[in-house]
Amino acid sequence: LRLNSHCHSCLQPSCFGYPISIFFIVINEFCERFSYYGMRAVLVLYFKYFLNWADSLSTTIYHTFLALCYLTPILGALIADSWLGKFKTIVSLSIVYTIGQTILSISSINDLTDTNRDGTPDHIAVHVVLSVVGLILIALGTGGIKPCVSAFGGDQFSDDQEKQRTRFFSIFYLSINAGSLISTIVTPILRGQECGIHSKQRCYPLAFGVPAALMAVSLMVFIIGSGMYKKVQPQGNIMIEVSKCVGFAIKNRFRHRSKEFPKREHWLDWASEKYSKQLIAQTKMVLKVLFLYIPLPMFWALFDQQGSRWTLQATNMDGNFGAIQIQPDQMQTANSILIIVMVPVVDTVIYPLIKKCGINFTPLRKIAVGMFLASLAFVAAALVQVQVDKTLPVFPAAGQAQIKVINLGSANAAVQFQPGLKNVTVEPHEAVNYMIFKTSELSGVSVMFGNEAANPRMDLLDGKRQTLAVKNVGTTIVAEWLHDNITSKPGEGNNLIRFINNMDQPINVSMAGTHFGSLPSLSASNYTIFSGGSKTITANASSFSCEVSSKTFGFGSAYTIVTNGCSGNSLNTTYVEDVPPNTVHMGWQIPQYFILTCAEVVFSVTGLEFSYSQAPSNMKSVLQAGWLLTVAVGNIIVLIVAGASKLSEQWAEYVLFAALLLVLCFIFAVMAYFYTYVDPNEIEAQLDEDEKKQAKKDKDPEKEGEAVSRM
Repeated sequence: LRLNSHCHSCLQPSCFGYPISIFFIVINEFCERFSYYGMRAVLVLYFKYFLNWADSLSTTIYHTFLALCYLTPILGALIADSWLGKFKTIVSLSIVYTIGQTILSISSINDLTDTNRDGTPDHIAVHVVLSVVGLILIALGTGGIKPCVSAFGGDQFSDDQEKQRTRFFSIFYLSINAGSLISTIVTPILRGQECGIHSKQRCYPLAFGVPAALMAVSLMVFIIGSGMYKKVQPQGNIMIEVSKCVGFAIKNRFRHRSKEFPKREHWLDWASEKYSKQLIAQTKMVLKVLFLYIPLPMFWALFDQQGSRWTLQATNMDGNFGAIQIQPDQMQTANSILIIVMVPVVDTVIYPLIKKCGINFTPLRKIAVGMFLASLAFVAAALVQVQVDKTLPVFPAAGQAQIKVINLGSANAAVQFQPGLKNVTVEPHEAVNYMIFKTSELSGVSVMFGNEAANPRMDLLDGKRQTLAVKNVGTTIVAEWLHDNITSKPGEGNNLIRFINNMDQPINVSMAGTHFGSLPSLSASNYTIFSGGSKTITANASSFSCEVSSKTFGFGSAYTIVTNGCSGNSLNTTYVEDVPPNTVHMGWQIPQYFILTCAEVVFSVTGLEFSYSQAPSNMKSVLQAGWLLTVAVGNIIVLIVAGASKLSEQWAEYVLFAALLLVLCFIFAVMAYFYTYVDPNEIEAQLDEDEKKQAKKDKDPEKEGEAVSRM
């Protein structure tokens, strides 16, 4: 450990040639990215399953939040450069960020408003308001500090530490990827746990609470290093200068719009009365690049749907990977893992191979290829969605009823739906799957066991599923209507289980420690949520106690388990499938993630490189703001397209997005064809030379004037 003599404003402790302060910044960034990506990974499922929002509303709010996260960096940069400075901006907005994460965590506590302790919030509006407030504060915090932290880290190095600064940025971006990767794995696991004071629910408070704690740690670590930082005073923001220059040029051009004023080479030249030639030339270069940005938001519109539509797609898929059970929101880690693998592969293998083939793979061509690949990824997602849709159950619409028949008896049951709509025969301990009837047409049901017949009363509910359980007891026919109360496929990889007691006495049933209470003979319990895997089922009565291991439950199924009796200590059960389990494997999402990650590598990395290479050194922040703005606009496009398309099929929406990006990819390719690459340093050097020549010319007439006056 030694003092860094290169720091002119302060004596900075250093280690291995690096200022110690940067270690605090790297740890701070890791914790902050863990906090952000961890919260974001489970967000859309929180909307769907806790706040009970529809898929479309969940997607809308998710992308509104992302758009806000990418709009606020401009605000953060302005505050840091023009008012508070980077250090104070990071601290103050991190406090806002931490408060936001804490509020979001509190909003997900089920027991907060569950006064009757039935397992569901009684005042969902309270949770919605808290969630929205928390998300707005998080968006202000994460967006506001985004442009400040990396720049603040760069400020810690002196001019002769260029090598260390470059390595710092590599470590900095590694900490971003490490934080996002680990959190995307961990928080879905935390969400999958069960917690609660009065009733056990999916543990969203823990899934949001850990990121909130990490954000508090991030803030504390950053403040601890306060005494070691080199703090550069605010020096104004170039974005404001550029905006003023553009504004003045437009206003001045409008003032001089009549034909008597001669035209100027470029509309920005109308700012020359007030602004320097250098600023105008630099602004021209920036606007030239920003013009190329116009088609780019569509890429982000597709890319950011990994956390919304693709995650919702995974909720209807099978996450059984052998020894590992993957949660729907954990599939996003595929992108984080693939990006770590693909960046070096593309840089060291793919690009050199393309070069060897004699192809001039320019940055703009790479960006166009990235857009094409993203479009291809959504075609792959559409193909997967078509297969998923085939496995989804059909639920009755208004004016319809779905009826399933279960035969609990010992002989064949013949069931007729009057008047002559359908006749079915059901074997003992078997079921006939749901049949759809128009409620206006169905007038009655008759049940026959051999020569015995019965006409059970009708108990139809419009737009609902129902089960008719029938049994022959001697010469008597018993028929019970059971209301199924399932309106959608179980989500989050869960299963719905209920029991029918087919014994001649009341029993107490429990499964995996969950008690269904006392079930009278020929009655059914309510459905209860269970995770996948095999469970132990126990049945108790006054005269016996027996148990059995259940079948292995998959993802997203619903079963009625009929308890038929005990053989010694073993329980005899029959399984009736009410909703089939997810059969399309989550592994089928890997191709679309792979293609989209390849698209990200050639699009995102190249885009930033190209922007920096085409911008003057003092204008890089303007292009960074423009780049972040394309992400924000991309998320707004999702809201507009999803809202305006009115497509009922999800696969069709994927195809629509793919088609829109393909069209914009073509437009971008045409724009790129006419773009001429520039060297900003060369242009700036030429401008400096012209200024010197002009200054010399201005001086020479003065000298001539002095000589004349002496004569």
